[in-house]
Amino acid sequence: MFDTLKEDIKVVFERDPAVRNTLEIFICYPGFHAVLLHRVSHALWNRKFYLFGRMTSHIARFLTGIEIHPGAKIGKGFFIDHGMGVVIGETAEIGDNCTLYHGVTLGGTSWAKEKRHPTLGNNVVVGSGAKILGPFTVGDNSKIGSNSVVVKEVPPNSTVVGVPGRIVFSDGKKPEESKADLEHGTLPDPEAKAIACLFDQIRALEKKVNDLAAGQENPVGEKATAEKGRS
Repeated sequence: MFDTLKEDIKVVFERDPAVRNTLEIFICYPGFHAVLLHRVSHALWNRKFYLFGRMTSHIARFLTGIEIHPGAKIGKGFFIDHGMGVVIGETAEIGDNCTLYHGVTLGGTSWAKEKRHPTLGNNVVVGSGAKILGPFTVGDNSKIGSNSVVVKEVPPNSTVVGVPGRIVFSDGKKPEESKADLEHGTLPDPEAKAIACLFDQIRALEKKVNDLAAGQENPVGEKATAEKGRS
């Protein structure tokens, strides 16, 4: 238990440059509180104390603004930054060393009593406000951009942005195992890139039109010059 607690504290120091000391983590970090209380509620849930598990998770929600169903499975090194508005459903599964920012939802798309929430692989970063909806897998080392809505499988080592989520980057490279990649604020913008390409095409078309217009005028001038030279 103490080893797990030390690991949770270490994760906060690694992924939040604003933290100053351990006491601050215990007092002021709702993500840390939510994870600790989830361990309790999950243990109760696994022992079939379902009501007490739900009560514990409800208390955690009241105190932190983070709702984690006691049935959710969470791996080591899990970090919720800020955390307000995070919702993690009953059948969600989260791998090791994952990071969620505020407003993230790991939700379901079915009322059936089955696997209906997403599975996050290892080293996944989910930006603020993102929604991942459905019983599919987000592969290892992937990043989900802020406010994206992901409704289908994401392969490993991918970057997803947009509504609905689109894979805009996948190079097969793994991030450094010793450090989480938190650069979710510098993800590619496919819409801006598409607009820039359209502007480039418009400029090219304008140039062709101008060249054609100039070509139509030049032959007249050249003919007049040639006739003047012959005379």
